[in-house]
Amino acid sequence: MQEPVLVSPDGHEVADLADALPSGRFVLGISGAPGAGKSTLARALATAYGAPVVPMDGFHRTTADLVARGRLDAKGAPDTFDAEAYAALLRRLHCGGDVLAPSFEHGQPDPRADTIPVPGSAGLVLTEGNYLLLDRPEWRPVRLELDAVWHVVTDDAVRLQRLVARHVAAGRAPSHAEAWVERVDQPNATLVEAAATRADVVLDLSAWSGRLERGGPRRRS
Repeated sequence: MQEPVLVSPDGHEVADLADALPSGRFVLGISGAPGAGKSTLARALATAYGAPVVPMDGFHRTTADLVARGRLDAKGAPDTFDAEAYAALLRRLHCGGDVLAPSFEHGQPDPRADTIPVPGSAGLVLTEGNYLLLDRPEWRPVRLELDAVWHVVTDDAVRLQRLVARHVAAGRAPSHAEAWVERVDQPNATLVEAAATRADVVLDLSAWSGRLERGGPRRRS
């Protein structure tokens, strides 16, 4: 993996990278292991640049589908997402016009279709998820549809605490949450980090406060 960019508490390194992106439609992927800070970074960029966010989580397979496949207990693993549908939506983002993307909320069983509007006028569009860089046949088309991917890492102890807290907030007992992190999230994290060499930039968010301060205005056509 390339040398990470150490992100300061004010996040100016991220703002500098974002300000240097080309104008016009640009689909930026944010990858990272579970709990690394992908969603937080995507939200901060969305606020600073007025960019819509299309989460990979919107392409979770439905509970009924996972039950039929015998994979409900592995929800979150690469094969529990519809990578083909995800790549197809990313492809549509490059074609112009308004697009509706699905959303997903932790604690809810299934994604909700057509709930995130991406206007044709949007320049920067963000998408975030674990497996954007995964070097597997069903996931390679996802990477091909992304103009760039920023991979995020953070202190592992903090990341694991976040994961357990997330599962508890979604309704799992603490012991169940810890077991799930060890059995499902950590093996997935190993897969994600093994693919990080395919990223354009690696960002270490360990010291980042969650704020994003821009150094100057950014113009997009």
